[in-house]
Amino acid sequence: MLAAIVALIAAFFALDLAHYFSLDYFKSQQAAIDAFYQANPLKTAALFFAAYVAVTGLSVPGAAIMTLAAGAIFGLLWGTVIVSFASSLGATFAFLTSRFVLRNAIQTRFGGKLAAINAGVAKDGPFYLLTLRLVPAFPFFVINLVMGLTPLRTWTFYWVSQIGMLAGTIVYVNAGTEIAKIESLRGILSPGLIISFTLLGIFPLIAKWIVNIIKVRKEYAKWNKPASFDRNLVVIGAGSAGLVTAYIAAAVKARVTLIEKHKMGGDCLNTGCVPSKALIRSARLLSHIKRAPEFGIRSASAEFDFADVMERVQRIINTVAPHDSSERYRQLGVECITGDAKITSPWTVTVNGKTLTTRSIVIAAGARPFIPPVPGLKEINPLTSDTLWSLRKLPRRLVVLGGGPIGCELAQCFARFGSEVTQVEMLPRILIREDPEVSRMVIERFEAEGIKVLVNHKAKQVLVENGEKFLVVESVGRESRIAFDELLCAVGRVANTSGYGLEELGIPVSKTRTVETNEYLQTLYPNIYACGDVAGPFQFTHTAAHQAWYAAVNALFGGIRKFKADYSVIPWATFTDPEVARVGLNEQDARQRGIAYEATTYCMDDLDRAITDGEAHGVVKLLTVPGKDKILGATIVGEHAGDLLAEYVTAMRHGLGLNKILGTIHTYPTLAEANKYAAGVWKRAHKPEKLLQWVERYHAWMRA
Repeated sequence: MLAAIVALIAAFFALDLAHYFSLDYFKSQQAAIDAFYQANPLKTAALFFAAYVAVTGLSVPGAAIMTLAAGAIFGLLWGTVIVSFASSLGATFAFLTSRFVLRNAIQTRFGGKLAAINAGVAKDGPFYLLTLRLVPAFPFFVINLVMGLTPLRTWTFYWVSQIGMLAGTIVYVNAGTEIAKIESLRGILSPGLIISFTLLGIFPLIAKWIVNIIKVRKEYAKWNKPASFDRNLVVIGAGSAGLVTAYIAAAVKARVTLIEKHKMGGDCLNTGCVPSKALIRSARLLSHIKRAPEFGIRSASAEFDFADVMERVQRIINTVAPHDSSERYRQLGVECITGDAKITSPWTVTVNGKTLTTRSIVIAAGARPFIPPVPGLKEINPLTSDTLWSLRKLPRRLVVLGGGPIGCELAQCFARFGSEVTQVEMLPRILIREDPEVSRMVIERFEAEGIKVLVNHKAKQVLVENGEKFLVVESVGRESRIAFDELLCAVGRVANTSGYGLEELGIPVSKTRTVETNEYLQTLYPNIYACGDVAGPFQFTHTAAHQAWYAAVNALFGGIRKFKADYSVIPWATFTDPEVARVGLNEQDARQRGIAYEATTYCMDDLDRAITDGEAHGVVKLLTVPGKDKILGATIVGEHAGDLLAEYVTAMRHGLGLNKILGTIHTYPTLAEANKYAAGVWKRAHKPEKLLQWVERYHAWMRA
């Protein structure tokens, strides 16, 4: 098929067939063509139709001249009919040719770069195609070939092309009816035609705007809009996303109300980031005491009561709490209400029996631990990242269900305090989102510290026999039992999407069970926004705060200008020992998305500060564009990896390459030098060999 197409295209140019599709040739033959048409109208139309299909199907020059000729030969009505169907049919042939000959190869090689385009076409493909068809500035043969590389259905391509090209066809055919008056192609650019093309170009935008207005009005028609509003913004949820949203609103002098049904600060302060890092710090101190001989200390020991450790965790929470307190936010100008919020219309929220009217609403309801439907699990009341902070007695035997960041951090903590920890993960390895060697480094440390890591093990059932608790797991078709005193369920978190009015308003939830939003964080109702864990796609405190800026600004100033949420550079860290931190792509992501890359690795066992600290382990792994210093992603495993990552986050966010990092002075001796040395490894792999050969000759000549 490819050979035949290439042969036909080659013949077109080799035989100089293009001159038959010029305006000069047509005008020279116009009288003869008119005579033939008068004598053989159907034959002329059929031959013209076939030639037009061939020209557009092979994507060779001539379609524009043929469209003009159609108007000159057949008149406006029949010229439009012939060209409309012939152009759509020929375009579909070109579309299918591109699909069957090129799509697999292109998608395989550039799948990562095309992912956003594919997703957009899958969602709004007909509109995109219609837009391109209505703007004559875009070469139609390019549109045919490019669309063939996307998931757009053939029938959709045909009928949208038929409709989309009709207006342009009429304009060109109409110009062709005046062919006798046109001396060159420039003649069709009369003021009238320029205005027509301009209208064609802005029509898709106008059409989309009108469609959106109709859609929005249809949704809003169910509700009675208040004549005025008590508030500019109501925020539901006082976690990271809600607090930042309210803070920004108050800072720009908007009247904002923040509603929280439980504790200010949300999960991060009360059950997540703050308490877990406090617990990790105490556990880490114990691990260092056990390593005393490594540091020249003959012996060291520590006596502790787990209850005291947990009381320290609570003190840390209490110390940080004023930063997120109602008192502080009231001083900033935020009205803080404790109670259960319920959205009763797009502009009203009820709380404690009172109805608040507001121009906009931001949903920041957070997420909660997910309890999988394992038989017997709920009956034993498992620990979660929300509930374990009430523990005051250290479990002797602890099963951690889940190998994600939360499960890994807490498994290591309890093992260091002295629990006999078994970690169960149904996937082939823990920390599955990281590269395999990263997971392996963490597993090796876990096993060295006495944690029993069971991967490829699926939890089947929880049993209680004679007062003894057992988790039944299955691996490779065989079942086994694990005895435990407490079970920590850490298999993920699910967004809080029920109980506050989403169902009644018909606001949809995505496949990942988060509130469905667009790129501006708007829900089904444009004045209702969602951000943070409840909206996804990331469940990190820092991304919740990042989203909150967009939600607040768009909710308050969206009528003037809206901003699309930017997820281009999102960092995260898992605070195990060793820490694991990443931004951008890692190798497994790049392979899955078909993105070309170069990997550069620097092992930190060579770093002076790591050696002096007794932490000579870990790695800095960089992914760059082949042959260039542009950073695609960075993964750091080791001491203070989360802190070290910030340099790469800054570089990626502001377009700085490895040469800039290499050219930056880093304090000696610090762990941050690892970033510079990693850049140096990349530089050595890309040194200019030929130039160095000439430099070597120069030095030899200078010595002589």
